[in-house]
Amino acid sequence: MHNFVYTAQPARVIFGMGTASTVGDEVRRLGRSRVLLLGGEHVRPQADLVERALGSLQVARFDGAVMHTPVSVTERVLKYVTEHQADAVVAVGGGSTTGLAKALAVRTGIDQVILPTTYAGSEVTPTLGETADGVKTTRSSPDILPETVIYDVEFSAGLPVPMAVTSAVNALAHAVEALYAEHANPIVDALGLQAIASIGRGLPALGVDGADLEGRSDLLLAAWLSGVCLGSVGMALHHKLCHVLGGSFDLPHAPTHTVMLPHVMAYNAPSVPGVMAGIAEVLDVDSAPAGVYDLIVSAGGPTTLADLGMREADLDDAARRATEKTYPNPREVTYVGVRRLLGEAFSGTRPE
Repeated sequence: MHNFVYTAQPARVIFGMGTASTVGDEVRRLGRSRVLLLGGEHVRPQADLVERALGSLQVARFDGAVMHTPVSVTERVLKYVTEHQADAVVAVGGGSTTGLAKALAVRTGIDQVILPTTYAGSEVTPTLGETADGVKTTRSSPDILPETVIYDVEFSAGLPVPMAVTSAVNALAHAVEALYAEHANPIVDALGLQAIASIGRGLPALGVDGADLEGRSDLLLAAWLSGVCLGSVGMALHHKLCHVLGGSFDLPHAPTHTVMLPHVMAYNAPSVPGVMAGIAEVLDVDSAPAGVYDLIVSAGGPTTLADLGMREADLDDAARRATEKTYPNPREVTYVGVRRLLGEAFSGTRPE
């Protein structure tokens, strides 16, 4: 017997090649006319293109989005919204820029149009993670969900291969955890497995030709599908650990997901053998955790927390923070188990 609740998120998605040129039309479709453009140094060419497409619709621009969405930065940018009477925000970039747009929207009600350049997937979720005083907290609300997302494959094609790898594994983590989420359902299962299969095709293509548009299209499609999974069901231990490592120890977001995912999968595998078998099947491997680890290694992704700047002396504190509160996870979360998991991720051993 199946028992589940599924809520579709009411977002408009435009996907393809050259779709960034429609950004002005999308702003007008929302009935807005005063745009605050959010960008960043890494995406300046894409943001400049969007600025030209917006023309007179743009009234201000901010290029200083910061990883983990610090509240202090959001408070600075709120002044732009007020001073320029902005009624829409257009964000170009990855999870940091999208997070800032969401933080502005939940505080002001401003409409959002997002043009992703990475595979974060947060652009199709009603969830916001913010950092203050070294602690990252997450909240969900319909007011956080962007109104329109424009996926332009050409925008993500400029993402350097190392960043593309970690960003894609970040998306992979959304799909994996959705399959064993507390409120998993048939729709999310189907989307998650398709996302995993697309990443399994797209990541190896990066090693052959980093500018391969077909491979990039696979990864961008997976980002959208994984983001829908992320926004439809709750996440579990993997995301909790990554929030702790990022918010409290300032580790980079996507690389941390990349290092942690195979080890969390191995931790949870005994409790969800059917899920792991399904993942192994779509990746055409014998073991899901080991297969994901090998996929990361073959693509040149990071495999150890040590390489990301984590200190071994901080692993005890990280395990404590990750087990302070209970949350849904298929296997019981214990301090001893999480500390062992973190130790394996620190050293980068291949999961058995």
